[in-house]
Amino acid sequence: MHRGSCLCGAVQITVEGDLPQPNACHCVACRKQTGHFGASLDVPRSRIHIEGEEAVRWYQSSEKVRRGFCGTCGSTLFWDPIHHDWTAIAMGLFDGPTDTSLSMHIFVSEKGDYYQIGDGLPQNAR
Repeated sequence: MHRGSCLCGAVQITVEGDLPQPNACHCVACRKQTGHFGASLDVPRSRIHIEGEEAVRWYQSSEKVRRGFCGTCGSTLFWDPIHHDWTAIAMGLFDGPTDTSLSMHIFVSEKGDYYQIGDGLPQNAR
């Protein structure tokens, strides 16, 4: 069981079972939403339990995806592809050890010019 919360604690999550490996997304949308690149992992919705769901606000960033954030403190929470049965959870939400590590970088063709990726993980252009 893994637990986490937004900065102010209005939204708290519990994820059942082991966490998969996250990826780091360097697309323009993730960078604008988070202020840098986004790191998240995909979890079946049935394994995610949310307390304080009334504080979650959604931004429909495209026809296929909505992005969740805390309406109180603004913390990035979710990347939700509405036509799939999973939701990506922002790694910054988790409290304590996650027992996982990044698997790859995606959308590196859109990464900012102010940093380098030097961890040796696979880098996908899209």
